[in-house]
Formats: sequence, structure tokens, C-alpha cells
Amino acid sequence: MSEERNRLADVVLDEASLSPASPNAEHERRIALFDLKESNSFVVVGEERGPYALTIAMADGRIAFDVADPDGARVVLHHLPMGGLRKMMKDYVFICESYHAAIRDAPPSQIEAIDMGRRGLHNEAGEFLMEALEERFRIDLETARRLFTLVVALHVRG
Repeated sequence: MSEERNRLADVVLDEASLSPASPNAEHERRIALFDLKESNSFVVVGEERGPYALTIAMADGRIAFDVADPDGARVVLHHLPMGGLRKMMKDYVFICESYHAAIRDAPPSQIEAIDMGRRGLHNEAGEFLMEALEERFRIDLETARRLFTLVVALHVRG
């Protein structure tokens, strides 16, 4: 039963917080949302009221994670400062742009090298997010990677 409880049943990005996105960024946002809803691990420390609904928004320069129970009652509203994520987000956007540009005209070996760097940075950012949220939420790496993609979607202009 706890596996059914310790998950996100729904994930929403606050529309007012969304930056305009390039087609590639919008595609990645949609995939991250779909994948996150399909498979995730999300424990709210000290709570057993899931499965949860998560709304992610920007508020006062911080990322707001607003978690509700199945009845819509707020479980926790957690604000994460952007400080540690800014450089990773900037680097991630740059490497994603390089990857999409390489797909058009670079040799396969170069595309593969860029993609390996992109995945490595994505893992690093996911691990950072796991640690930054660990006092409030316990999440696995795949969940953290997808959340990072959504945070980038909220914060970075396409």
C-alpha cells in the first residue's frame, strides 16, 4: 500500500510561472510531465496521505512545491531557493541547445558525445535536487531528473 501512497498521482506546472518555450523545450516539458505521472517515487517526510498532487510554481525567486492529498487538502508548501540550481540550469539549457543543433548537422559521434554530457549533467542536477529536498521529500533519481526538467521549464526562457 505504501508504494501506491508514496507517489505523485498528478503534476501541474503553474501556468502563470511558465516561461515562453522553444518547440524543443516544450517537447521536453511534455515528456517530463508524462513520464513523471507514469512512474515516480515521492515520499512526503512524516506524512502518509498520498498519492499526492504536486503543483510546481515560481514564487519570489524560489521554486514552490505545493503538495496536496487526494482530497485536495494541502499537505505541504515547500519553497526551494534557486541559488544552487542556477548554474546547472544554465548549463543544461546550453547543452540541450547544442544537442538539438547537433542533431541537424553533426556526425553521430559528436551527437553521442553531447548526449552523454547532457545525461551526465541531468543526473548531477537530479542528485542535487534530491539532496536539496531531502528534509521534506524523498525522491528517487528518475523522479528528481524529471522534476529538474520541469523546474528548468519554469525558470528558463526558450
